[in-house]
Amino acid sequence: MTYKSLYFVGAGGIGMANLERYFLSRGARVAGYDRTPSLLTRALRSEGAELVFDDDPALIPAEMLDPQGTLVVYTPAVGEENRILSEFRRRGHEVIKRAALLGHITRSNDAICVAGSHGKTTTCSMIAHILSLTPQGCNAFLGGILRNTGSNLMISDRSRTAVIEADEYDRSFHHLTPHIAVVTSTDPDHLDIYGDEAGYLEGFAHFTSLIRPGGTLLLHTGLKLHPRTAPGVTVETYSGGDSGDWHTENIRWGHARLDFDIIGPGTEIRDIRLGVPVEINIDNAVAAAAASLKAGATAKEIKEGLLTFKGAARRFEIWLEGDEKGTSPALIDDYAHSPAEVAASIRSVRKLFPGKKLSVIFQPHLYTRTRDFAPEFAEALSLADEVIMPEIYPAREEPIPGVDSNLILKDVKSPEKKYCERKDLLNLIKNSNFEVLMTLGAADIDRLLPDIRRILTGSSAE
Repeated sequence: MTYKSLYFVGAGGIGMANLERYFLSRGARVAGYDRTPSLLTRALRSEGAELVFDDDPALIPAEMLDPQGTLVVYTPAVGEENRILSEFRRRGHEVIKRAALLGHITRSNDAICVAGSHGKTTTCSMIAHILSLTPQGCNAFLGGILRNTGSNLMISDRSRTAVIEADEYDRSFHHLTPHIAVVTSTDPDHLDIYGDEAGYLEGFAHFTSLIRPGGTLLLHTGLKLHPRTAPGVTVETYSGGDSGDWHTENIRWGHARLDFDIIGPGTEIRDIRLGVPVEINIDNAVAAAAASLKAGATAKEIKEGLLTFKGAARRFEIWLEGDEKGTSPALIDDYAHSPAEVAASIRSVRKLFPGKKLSVIFQPHLYTRTRDFAPEFAEALSLADEVIMPEIYPAREEPIPGVDSNLILKDVKSPEKKYCERKDLLNLIKNSNFEVLMTLGAADIDRLLPDIRRILTGSSAE
């Protein structure tokens, strides 16, 4: 790229942040706008990004008003009415979506792109962590903060491999050109974009058509997706069970331990132990191992990587382990925001804490997602003993008449269930007794976790 500076509109998003950090590391000047300050924007400012929080074109750095010198990048969450974005367009700047910038990176690197309605952030992070242990390392653009590094970005000047989370929202992943693609799942989502399940699957089919000839598609078994790969692309299947070209054998559960073997074409990796020992990570580990091998990692590096992988923030993150006697509660947070993810997370907690009462706080994310999948969410949440649900987190959406949390909650079959506004959640927790408490959803429930942990431990400070 010939631009010396980049301006990011929607700069506080997790996916935008890793691009900002990447170009800062390349010596570019980075500035941007976001609606709301956060811990992430504070960190970005400390790293050199010039961020503002007022949608005022007068705050654009004067040196960035030249269309020849500054590329403008925006996220689909930013509306067309944004004044800063409109000003750049008026001046004739090149204005592209975040996904298009990622697409440029995939065309100049050997990209491993991980797509799926769920599982993609953890799988992507696993691959990046494994490859970070190889002599060449990797460049990685993750959709979550990797707890091993405290960042959503990895940089290596020795590697041509880029690990990228391929987001299907707004068809963003159609900008990418993978060398290796992983599809973890295709449970319908974002129907406000795709219309129906057939449209959603077509979006994934088109993604598979973008894999370079000579590349590989790793496809989870049992999906409805019919890939449309180009000639010369190898298609292999995988699963965390005993089916697929890549699969597991000898799954062994122990006290806080999960071991298994991975079997693939001409490959056996024995006695793998997961650093995050939950059932939903078996599938992710098989995909990560297969992709990492194809990218040049050794079996030893894969075993070490999966053992030392601490997980991505908000992906089955254990804040309190509790104890076996139940005298102190466990606290787990997970980003699960589709019915399948919610069900998988709850089942995994059941295996980790057998016999304990499981209470779930689920904050619905988006009116459209709630409207489209309310019965499925109710069925998944009914696997918990107690369900607590605050109001819907709207994110980018306007309210839809008749769509609220009760659309889900009324059909939940758990023995205990209740509605509680988000502002009252901490008081409810103070006056309740929990054995295992789990917070679920893609909204902002995670901002309450430090306070929830203090309440559950009886601490007055972090």
